[in-house]
Amino acid sequence: MSAPAAVAVRTVPRITGLTTRLLTVPLRRHWGAEAPENHVIATEIHTDDGGAGLGFSWTPTIGPQAVKALLDYDIAPFVTGLPANPETVWDAVWKRLHEAGGGGLTTIAMAGLDLALWDLQARNAGTSVTGLIGQRQESAEVYGSGVNLHYTLDELVAQTERWVAAGHQAVKIKVGKPDLREDAERVAAVRSVLGPDRRLMIDANQRWDLPTTFRALEVLSEYGLDWLEEPLRADDLWAYRRLRKHSPVPIALGENLHTIYRFRDFIEAEAVDIIQPNIIRVGGITPFRRIVELARTNSIKVMPHLLPELSGQLALTLAEPTLVEDVEEASFEQLGILDGPSPVRFSNSRVTLADRPGLGFRFRDAV
Repeated sequence: MSAPAAVAVRTVPRITGLTTRLLTVPLRRHWGAEAPENHVIATEIHTDDGGAGLGFSWTPTIGPQAVKALLDYDIAPFVTGLPANPETVWDAVWKRLHEAGGGGLTTIAMAGLDLALWDLQARNAGTSVTGLIGQRQESAEVYGSGVNLHYTLDELVAQTERWVAAGHQAVKIKVGKPDLREDAERVAAVRSVLGPDRRLMIDANQRWDLPTTFRALEVLSEYGLDWLEEPLRADDLWAYRRLRKHSPVPIALGENLHTIYRFRDFIEAEAVDIIQPNIIRVGGITPFRRIVELARTNSIKVMPHLLPELSGQLALTLAEPTLVEDVEEASFEQLGILDGPSPVRFSNSRVTLADRPGLGFRFRDAV
C-alpha cells in the first residue's frame, strides 16, 4: 500500500518590517483658517516571502507626527514576526495599544498598518481589495460636498452651481453661523439652485447644543433636508438620543466615533439614522467591515466619510447602495499626491473601480 501523497500547506507570510513617511499637502480650497492642509502618513509593509503592501493613515489637522510615532515606535516593532493576516493582526495591535486609548490617534495609526496588510493580501491573490472582499455594486452615487462655512453667499451659490453642472443629484453644505438667519439664507439659496428634486444635506460639525439644534430644525427643515449631520458634540449620546426622538430630519453621525463599541452604543440607544464611519479613523478596512455588518444587522444606513479613493472602493463591496462623499478638489488625485492614476473613476456623478491590484495606488515620494 503506497503512502498518502503529501498535502502542500500554504503558510501565511510573516511581517519583517513596516516603514512610514509623512506627506503634508496644501488644500486647493482650504477648509477655513484652521485647516489649510491635510497630512498623509504613507506606510509600506514587507514580508519574509519578498512581498510588500502599501497603505496610509490620514489626518486633516491634528496629530500627524503623533500618528507617525505610534506607527514607528509602538506598532512596527510589535508586528514584526507576526503572520500578515489583517484580521488577527488588527485585534492583537488594538489590544496592545489600548492603554493609550481605545480610539482616536491609536486607531488612526492602526489604519496605516491595516490598509497595507489588505493591499498585500489582495496583491498576493492577484486582485484588487474590492475584488478580494467581493464586489457587490457596479457603481456608487457620488455627492458633492464642501467645507464651505467660511464661503461668502456668492461663493456658496457658485459652488452649488458647479455641483449641478457636474450632474450631482445630492449635495452637502456646512451650517453653524453665529446667526441662524444667515444659515437660513444660505440653505434657501442652495435649495433654490438645486431645485426641488435634488437632495440636500447639512452638516453642523458639532457647533450646536441641543436647544440651538431644535431652533435650527424649526427653521431649516422646511428646505427638504435628507439629513442633519453631527450638530452636537460627537460624544454626547444622551443628547443625540433625545434629538433623534424629536427631529423631523434624519440624524447622521460617525466621523468622530472611533470604535465598533461607540457605534453600537449609538445604534442601540436609537440615537442615529445614518452612520458615517471614516475608514481611517476607525482603524482601517478590518473594523470598517465589522461596523458595516453591525449597521446592516440593525437596518441602519452606512455613508462612508471622506477619502473617495478609499471610500469609493469599499462602497462597491456593500450589500446596500450608498453615497460616496467627494469634497470639491480635495481627493488625493486632485491634490496631486498620487504616483499614478486613481484606483477609482468618477463620471456622471458615479464612481466605478479602475480594477488595479491591491488598493491600486501609491503616494509620490515628495509633495
